[in-house]
Amino acid sequence: MDIIVPTLYDAFLSDIGLPQDTISKVQAEQLFLFFKKHPLFNWTNSNNGCEGKADAICVLLEEWGIPNYKAWVFGGAYLKGHIGGLKQNWNYHVAPLVPVLQDGQILYYVLDPATADTLQLINEWAAAITELAHSYYCSRQSHWYIFPIKNISTTHWNTRNRQNRKWMIQCLIGINSLTATGKARLCFNKAGIKNTLLAFEKMKNEKPGFLNG
Repeated sequence: MDIIVPTLYDAFLSDIGLPQDTISKVQAEQLFLFFKKHPLFNWTNSNNGCEGKADAICVLLEEWGIPNYKAWVFGGAYLKGHIGGLKQNWNYHVAPLVPVLQDGQILYYVLDPATADTLQLINEWAAAITELAHSYYCSRQSHWYIFPIKNISTTHWNTRNRQNRKWMIQCLIGINSLTATGKARLCFNKAGIKNTLLAFEKMKNEKPGFLNG
């Protein structure tokens, strides 16, 4: 009996090489718990603004000198036009990815409290949120914020800039300003957005325990 693998690695979309720096699994677990418990992040919303949350965490990891990437997973129907989809009716999902040196080899673990209660290897993470085979996952540099909808290829992704930094903060407060509802919410949440930005900047000094030693 053939076993259907729910998710497949897309080497074409991936763009990371062998990392020069790694962290330990214990450190990765501490990072997961730190972000899971932090009040700035709401992990319970299924339409959770994953791009903004992933980028916020990666920006903080870079601030703290921790190597980081992003893990992306796409439903097969969305990426390649054939059968395959993700849970929550997502077309795609993204989360921070950290390289971990474990038993003499480098493994990639995903920090994603939105979909799991603990660390997961990237392939396990992608498989767990796949509703219908196949999905396709990849690992990319963390400066890529989002992909161009009409051309999901290796290059020409949208990198961090002033506009998507605004989107990042809006995602943390639960606003998608690209929708009509989100645009309306922006008008009534200016103070909340300002406070969220201040809280995010403050987080840069709220390092997980192992960085304070």
